[in-house]
Amino acid sequence: MRGYPSDEEADTVFNMYMSTKRVNFRLPEELVAHADIAAEVTHKNRTEVLIEALQQYLEEKESDENFREAVVELYLDDHIKFKKLVEIIGRQDAEAVRASKQVLDRGEELADL
Repeated sequence: MRGYPSDEEADTVFNMYMSTKRVNFRLPEELVAHADIAAEVTHKNRTEVLIEALQQYLEEKESDENFREAVVELYLDDHIKFKKLVEIIGRQDAEAVRASKQVLDRGEELADL
């Protein structure tokens, strides 16, 4: 099996494409073994394989209507910022949600008077 780059080398590669954040989590050994095989076959490192898998998973989730509605609820409840809403549901839909939120917020302000 080919050697994998050091963490520092991997960080250098990914910093060229996007800002990165180091995370530490545990995975089942069998999943790591499968990721290592995929890395070997595709001539990538484990980190690249895991990033691609996570990106694909998130893209699938973001196309799920229930997921999108839950994200909108997070925004309406002020748990996420508008920028994140745009990243997940797209600018046009996010603008419509923001406009609706502004109307709802104004309605609450008027009700309090």
